[in-house]
Amino acid sequence: MNTRTDLELAGLVKRYGDALAVAGIDLKIPAGAYCCLLGPSGCGKTSTLRMIAGHEAPSEGGVVLGGREITDLSPAARGTAMMFQSYALFPHLSVLDNVAFSAQMKGVAKAERQARAMELLKLVAMEPYAQRLPAALSGGQQQRVALARALMTQPRVLLLDEPLSALDPFLRIKMRAELQRWHRELGMTFIHVTHSQEEAMALADLVVVMNQGRIEQAGSAREVFEQPATEFVARFIGAHNVIDTPAGKVAVRSDRCELAADGEGLPAVVQAIEYQGAQVLVHLLPPGGGESAEDDAPSAAWVVSLSDDRFHRAPVAPGQALRLRWAPEQAWALAA
Repeated sequence: MNTRTDLELAGLVKRYGDALAVAGIDLKIPAGAYCCLLGPSGCGKTSTLRMIAGHEAPSEGGVVLGGREITDLSPAARGTAMMFQSYALFPHLSVLDNVAFSAQMKGVAKAERQARAMELLKLVAMEPYAQRLPAALSGGQQQRVALARALMTQPRVLLLDEPLSALDPFLRIKMRAELQRWHRELGMTFIHVTHSQEEAMALADLVVVMNQGRIEQAGSAREVFEQPATEFVARFIGAHNVIDTPAGKVAVRSDRCELAADGEGLPAVVQAIEYQGAQVLVHLLPPGGGESAEDDAPSAAWVVSLSDDRFHRAPVAPGQALRLRWAPEQAWALAA
């Protein structure tokens, strides 16, 4: 990844009436990065993507691409291309004509635009389907065509709005590998909106975690996972226990926690056992942290991840009283 900044968001704000969707974010994305904007629904990630694309006007702030101010430019003039979640293919046009459409609108000669469209269909392994209509394609195939169509404009930055959310789990994993391959081969900047922690961890070299219109943390996937900046990041990324200590809140990875029948540690009661094949998740509650009138099925306060072999060598059961502990060096201090 190039360390030169390709895309910069400066004080970017988006209001919808009285609602503040994006609350003044600053972000620099290096050239050639695969950046995932990650967060729950309503955190501002899609509004941010649409402002980069030019489909929404910022209320304040600006967008700079390659040193050029593009905040007020039309979507077609800014050097970005957006692949929509719905794919938005023209049902009456063939795959080839869908991909070539933007070049046709610019007056590019038919032979030239179709040759370029076929190159892109080859890149996404859809060349044999060039004459089919979108209705004859699977969801994964339609996605490939939508990607080729977005690339037809030769953008500097490709914007992807939850591109895998409509796919079944098997195809989603397959398409993640394809996105990685296309990113390597094209060498351009990808900005990908998702609410899936797993997706962001698998794809991105820059993960931007958003919450309530603000950036909670931006860093590599490993940095965000290993060193969450805030309680929100630790809880949203998952696989961490957030624990109150005399020195403040800390995050401890669930696979770095230990369970013991007695001795030192926090008292805990096993709430549930979740078998996941290679690992077993042990869900725990503090003593007395059971059901209440307001919460008939409370979430576990903590989770410990044990290998399948380790769990079955010393199994535990719901209702069992245990001690939760961890080595001091495994605790990561969270911002107050």
